[in-house]
Amino acid sequence: MTIETLHWFKSSYSENGGQCVEIAADLAASHGVVPVRDSKNRNGSTLGLTAHAFSTFITGIKSGDLQAR
Repeated sequence: MTIETLHWFKSSYSENGGQCVEIAADLAASHGVVPVRDSKNRNGSTLGLTAHAFSTFITGIKSGDLQAR
């Protein structure tokens, strides 16, 4: 599976301000990886986070521990 065949999406909470990332959850269960990319540069680099690291990141956002500065 290549990154072109993944199902990319961004949060429904994303505003159309261009400050978004997209993720592909396709590999989380099978490979333990969540690919992340800049929604403005879809052909650019992709960051592969472990499923655990991504889950921890999302938990931090939801709890308010990770606030924008």
